[in-house]
This record gives sequence, structure tokens and C-alpha cells, in this order.
Amino acid sequence: MEHTILAVSGKPGLYKLVSRGKSNLIVEMLDESHKRLPVFASDSVTSLNDIAIYTESEDIPLMKVFSNVYNKENGKLVSFNYKKSDKKELREYFASVLPEFDRERVHDSDIKKLLQWYDILVKNGLTEFEEEPAEADKGENEKER
Repeated sequence: MEHTILAVSGKPGLYKLVSRGKSNLIVEMLDESHKRLPVFASDSVTSLNDIAIYTESEDIPLMKVFSNVYNKENGKLVSFNYKKSDKKELREYFASVLPEFDRERVHDSDIKKLLQWYDILVKNGLTEFEEEPAEADKGENEKER
């Protein structure tokens, strides 16, 4: 993904990194408002590229999961109301996208947030989820451990 997309703890939605200051980041909301706001060192900020989903074997990068959802939905928004779906329907859908996900450690709220983020990215045309070669991904995963 060519933009740095961030999740900010305690703030809804996703944000695009616009610039860096001495003690803060300037981010832009990925919604209709495109409102810009400062994010400070005291805020917990995570790049979507640094997030992985637990599976039965190895953790899968979030971008790979987004790519799986994108393929399942033919590049469109999520096809069911994940916000109001029951646990069974939510988990069945997620299993169709990532069959080996760890059913103990991946919570329903995690799945809902992932699908919400996916919809935000698709609405904003940010759908190049996997552009890096596989070797680069391996190097990133090794750094996290």
C-alpha cells in the first residue's frame, strides 16, 4: 500500500499519515471529512502493515487477510452486515477468508474491526494490499520477533 495507513487507539476509523512534526504526526481521517488532526507520542498508533492475525500455525499479515477479503468480495465492500451479524455467521464468513485463523485468540470484535477497516480502505480506493514481494515480507516478520 503506497500510503502509510494508521490505526489510533481510542479513535474510530483509519488515518493516512500526512506529515511528521517534532513531537507529533499529522494524520488525515479516511472518511468523507478528510479532517486533519495531530497525533501525539502519548497516543497509541499502529501502522496496518505492522498488524498480523493469529492462525493455527504462523501469524498472517493483515494486508494478506485484506487481500483475501478483497478477492472473496470481488473488490467490493463486505457483502453482509457484520455489525449486526451473530457470532456464528461472523466466524463462518471469516473462516471462508482465513480458514486457519486461531478461534481462541481471534475475537469477534477483532473480526468486526478488520471488516470495518477493509470497507474504509475500499471506499477510499486503497486496495493494493499486497504489493511487496514475498522476500520483503519475510524480513519484516523476522524483525518483529
